[in-house]
Amino acid sequence: TDDPAINAHREQQKRNFLATLLLSQGTPMLLAGDEIDHTQGGNNNAYCQDNETTWIDWSRLESEASLLDFVRRLIALRRAHPVLRRMRFLHGTYTCPRGIKDITWFTPQGAEKTSDQWMDPVARCIGVLLNGQAGPTVDPRGSLIEDDLLLIILNAHHEVVEFTLPQLPVEAPWTRILDTAEPDGEPQMLYSGAILPMQGRSLAVLSLPAAETAEQ
Repeated sequence: TDDPAINAHREQQKRNFLATLLLSQGTPMLLAGDEIDHTQGGNNNAYCQDNETTWIDWSRLESEASLLDFVRRLIALRRAHPVLRRMRFLHGTYTCPRGIKDITWFTPQGAEKTSDQWMDPVARCIGVLLNGQAGPTVDPRGSLIEDDLLLIILNAHHEVVEFTLPQLPVEAPWTRILDTAEPDGEPQMLYSGAILPMQGRSLAVLSLPAAETAEQ
């Protein structure tokens, strides 16, 4: 299609899917070419295709430079934050000295999700708080690993959702470091309790440095 609105929506959905993959726990499986919009014509099982279906079109390095740059940012973000690469499963049972759990799920109202709310069939927006200072996380040598607090907000609704940042026992501001609706946007500082308008079908990441949290 030549419809600019549809193409813009598709570009944002690409960023959403790539961000969801690279911000997830576990090992991200990125297929070669995904970073430059190599679709394989919709074939998700093309292992036996030795033709244009699987061949990488390297000219896309230029035409898809913005998507490639976004993937590089995601990889750099993942490398910089061990909290995105936990070695153990998260149960929400470990806490830091300030009482913030290792993982907490939030509604758009800034409240922790209840069991009943997980069953809500019309819920389209959710936030997950990852606490890099909670739990005995160590590296292969046994050294303690600490990281920032990261808040990842996902809005699958096609309309804007006003997301209230959860109230935490921390006075320092959050910094929005990634937003798939504004891939080139500048970092934005927000305090707990502030309302962040999440654009339709978008994902945002906010960071609270460990040093600032420890000082409070």
